[in-house]
Amino acid sequence: MGDTEVFKTMMDGVFDSANTGVTISLGLIGVMSLFLGFMNIGEKAGAINVLSRIVGPFFSKLFPDLPRRHPAMGHMMMNFSANLLGLDNAATPFGLKAMQSLQELNPEKETASDAQIMFMVLHASGLTLIPVSIIAQRIIAGSKNPTEVFIPCLIATFVATMVAMGVTAFFQKFKRRQWIAIIIVAALGSIFLAGLGYYLRFYLTNQAATTFSKVVSNGLILLLFIIFILGGLWKRINVYDSFIEGAKQGFDVAVKIIPYLVGMLVAISVLRTCGAFDYIIQGLSWVCASLGLDTQFVPAMPTALMKPFSGSGSRAMMITAMNQYGPDSFQGRLACVFQGSADTTFYIVALYFGSVGIRKTRYAVPAALLADLAGIIAAIFIAYNWPWSQ
Repeated sequence: MGDTEVFKTMMDGVFDSANTGVTISLGLIGVMSLFLGFMNIGEKAGAINVLSRIVGPFFSKLFPDLPRRHPAMGHMMMNFSANLLGLDNAATPFGLKAMQSLQELNPEKETASDAQIMFMVLHASGLTLIPVSIIAQRIIAGSKNPTEVFIPCLIATFVATMVAMGVTAFFQKFKRRQWIAIIIVAALGSIFLAGLGYYLRFYLTNQAATTFSKVVSNGLILLLFIIFILGGLWKRINVYDSFIEGAKQGFDVAVKIIPYLVGMLVAISVLRTCGAFDYIIQGLSWVCASLGLDTQFVPAMPTALMKPFSGSGSRAMMITAMNQYGPDSFQGRLACVFQGSADTTFYIVALYFGSVGIRKTRYAVPAALLADLAGIIAAIFIAYNWPWSQ
């Protein structure tokens, strides 16, 4: 009878996940139509070319095979900008557009190019400047200091991104001047993030920091839309027709990714219902205890283990940890840092590569998983050395 219930639960999860995959894909139609519509206006108004010129010097080092001032540079820049602000809904259509632009230059349509792999791995590393959703969940959970995980999240996700960039550069055999560019960006990024984190952590109250994050996140997206419209009017293009033309792509992309999402979500469901994660946690706890290591971090690990597979699944694990141990407990805080240290690697691989019909991803997944591992290790190290652990 017990086995029967297990199989029933597993099959229910499979069917529910299949329905969820379709629901998610169809739910993306509105958001992607909106952003792709405005992006089409911006592209015709010349905004993409402007962004390409700005990021061209650095991106030409990361993407040596990409022609200078190619529209893909602007698309990738907008994707990374949205990720920095924690705006997943905005980042997705920008990223899909970038992948489509890169696919136009790909000589082998079913095999990921170096440029596509670099873009995907950097996106999967999940560099986020303002973890708005995590802070919001901590507020809901009743944390006395919901923004205290801000700086740890910044550090962990920055480490993951730098490792992602370095590992991919190693696979692609970057030259000396390309490595110099990476080192410079890493140094400048460290200085900027440290300064911003210090300002929000020590100069603003919790409420002021949360308000600042929300205003900046939403304000910049609205400003982007306004600039695109004004640019379109300045260039004397038909703004409405351009929007409709771009918005139509939202439906096509959403429908195209349904098979990939269904397959990925079903696999995740089987892993969860068969108890694989429970066995992993128990085994990890036993190993750490046998080695004489502290096991305080183990209860937060489900969030880290689920993150590469499912953003909603890892978010559920994070909320569970906060509810069980408290949002201001070591485990609750560490789960939040895990949530902010990386992105959903397998989801991104299925979504982005699937949207352009790529079947052979080469070393993209191993490189992204190494970045995830770096983020996990950094999060644990930070948690044990941050003031809350004292």
